[in-house]
Amino acid sequence: MKRTSRPGNHSMCVQPMFLIGTYDENGKANFAPITWLSATSDGERYLIVVSMFGGKKTRRNVQRSGKMSANLVSVPMLPLADYLGSFSGNDGEKQGLSHAVSKGEKLDVPTLDQSPFVYELAVEKSVVTGESETFFCRPEHVSVDERVPFGEMGKGLDLTMLDPVIYSGDYHTLGKHLGTIGDFL
Repeated sequence: MKRTSRPGNHSMCVQPMFLIGTYDENGKANFAPITWLSATSDGERYLIVVSMFGGKKTRRNVQRSGKMSANLVSVPMLPLADYLGSFSGNDGEKQGLSHAVSKGEKLDVPTLDQSPFVYELAVEKSVVTGESETFFCRPEHVSVDERVPFGEMGKGLDLTMLDPVIYSGDYHTLGKHLGTIGDFL
């Protein structure tokens, strides 16, 4: 294999797409697509890490309330995510596509009924780097489509059943489940 040099601003940190849900100051649900979502640990607890760039209304809502939902975007949800990402909440209400919203199970956050995997997150701390802000969040509740089986302890979810949208400048999805750790020894 021969590789070629590329600029350092190209990211290979591809992530599943989530719609981050917040309530604005008037109690209206607001959602923004975010792909900068990961996990870490502070040594004692599992934390979800969410980074947002720029002056998003969703970012201001998180700063004000200290909480958010992270709704995994599955392939059937892509038209909604693309629509919500194409228009700014700063320009007014986004009403072009209807979507069913419920209140979180544990936190006062909006969740999307169509999402197969939803985190309800409480912000523990945030770090500002330039125009980005990274939120370190404690998952207060996780809900998963009941049709998606959880494996035994130490086994992961079958992501192909969640059918997540992966964003890397274009939209992608997963092809198939290839196996688990140790299957290739």
